[in-house]
Amino acid sequence: MYNKLKILLLIGLILPLVSCENDDDGFLERNPTNAISAADALASVENMQLVLNGVHRTLYAQLQTVIPGGSSNRSGNHYWVPLGDNLSGGLIHSANANNLGWRDEMQWNSHTIPTSLTNELLWYHRYNTILHANLLINGIAESGFTETPTLNEILGQAYTYRAYAYLSLVQHYAKGYLIGDPATDPGVPLLFSSDSPFTSEPRSTVQEIYDQIELDLNAAIDAFGNGTGRTGSGEVAKSQLNINVAHGLKARWALSKGDWSTAAESAVTARQGFPLMSEADWLSGFNTNNLSEVIWGSHVIDAETTFFRSYFYLASNTFNGSQIRNNPKIADRRLVDAIPDTDYRKQVFLPDAPNSNTSAANAQGGWANNTNPLYQTEEEFDEAIAEIKSEYGLVSGHNTHPYMHFKLKQANPGTIDPDDVIYMRSSEMYLIEAEALAMMNDISGAQDALAPLAIERDSAFDIGQFGTQESLMEQIKFQRRLELWGEGFGYTDKIRWDEGIDHAADGGSGASQVLYQDAYQIDRPSVNDDWIFKIPQAEINANPNLGSSDQN
Repeated sequence: MYNKLKILLLIGLILPLVSCENDDDGFLERNPTNAISAADALASVENMQLVLNGVHRTLYAQLQTVIPGGSSNRSGNHYWVPLGDNLSGGLIHSANANNLGWRDEMQWNSHTIPTSLTNELLWYHRYNTILHANLLINGIAESGFTETPTLNEILGQAYTYRAYAYLSLVQHYAKGYLIGDPATDPGVPLLFSSDSPFTSEPRSTVQEIYDQIELDLNAAIDAFGNGTGRTGSGEVAKSQLNINVAHGLKARWALSKGDWSTAAESAVTARQGFPLMSEADWLSGFNTNNLSEVIWGSHVIDAETTFFRSYFYLASNTFNGSQIRNNPKIADRRLVDAIPDTDYRKQVFLPDAPNSNTSAANAQGGWANNTNPLYQTEEEFDEAIAEIKSEYGLVSGHNTHPYMHFKLKQANPGTIDPDDVIYMRSSEMYLIEAEALAMMNDISGAQDALAPLAIERDSAFDIGQFGTQESLMEQIKFQRRLELWGEGFGYTDKIRWDEGIDHAADGGSGASQVLYQDAYQIDRPSVNDDWIFKIPQAEINANPNLGSSDQN
């Protein structure tokens, strides 16, 4: 017999949570308890919208407040988004701090362990999203409600959420589509039920999961085509999924599987109506959905602040938390040094910031260890630190470090105030189109796709320099690493490109080998299965359709 996790299945996402008990940690087996019934949740279109609003909330709220069995140490995509750059070595730690296990992630001592909180909660959160998407999809099919634009809008979002969750799961808990054999590689379990006991099938193949994602995205696009479109405006409206989001996810899905033509076509469609940001907006901090090119993001309301659990706590050097004050995050100096002076994105990185941290991992902190010839006296060294703190709103306890970044900046720097979490921008869609066309060896097409983005960011950019597939792909990779830095794409990019991690190569990234340990150099994904997240051991223990042989 396997254990059941009793959770507040539906209305915990609509109403304040009530207490519940968990007998163990199985995830796909769920029984509702102390909640309004599923039938009531599906009794009206208005109630279904409330269920959908609850799913939106799970993306950014502290998980224990919306999902019984969740943990206060993870706040949904506040954690999962920057994790992609933390794991792949792009978001570099400058000192030894391990709040929320962020150092363990960086050292690859979390996703490689079956019992880790990260493995459990990412799996748990994505399947919870699938379960609620199933509830809405199945409920609408069985409801007998008259088809209306409002109902179609809810259905489109449900299908999109299911596709989003399955894409996240298969890209983390299975071998990359382009580097394995998707027809036989084990993927993740498919779950279509919205009724107890919520048991899943055994692991489907990677191909089967990808096929289901395609079906769901096509169904979403069809439903949205007969829907209302987003209601409202501004940052709140962009928390709602819409047809652009579905096309954007289809572009990501196609790119990850090498369906280049679909990737390019979907990317063009996804970005319609979301013009590229200006220089002022790009430099403003990426803290709001109101930016013109944001297609989708979570609007984090004040009442849902995650305090020291937020994206900006983990990744932004303006946040007033110990993870940042003691451990300012830096960018790979090989990337920063390659940025042309005419590219305004270079302004958010400070290669010459003094190293004020006497506990810095490179043991070069403090004036006594200064090696930068810009600072000839201790007074100049201290003045430079004070200027950075004043300009960016840092508090007295914040340390500075060479190559620290200020791409991600709070709307109210030096505080713990919540900010929005951005998931999809039109810049990404230009980059997807360019990469897909380059992989098809359509050089002129790829140049035309990349040029609008690159020229907007760099007044001197000359696309004509990149006239071969090899040179163009290298430039596309550079533009992607720079444009999307800190937004969580590093992990899936490296899997798609089959690139390892080497902090020592080409003069070094600036990371400390002592701090990074075995994660300082990691073989490429095609030869190193440690890139694949471990299935939670609790799921294997609880699910009758999974056994020890299913572990990655």
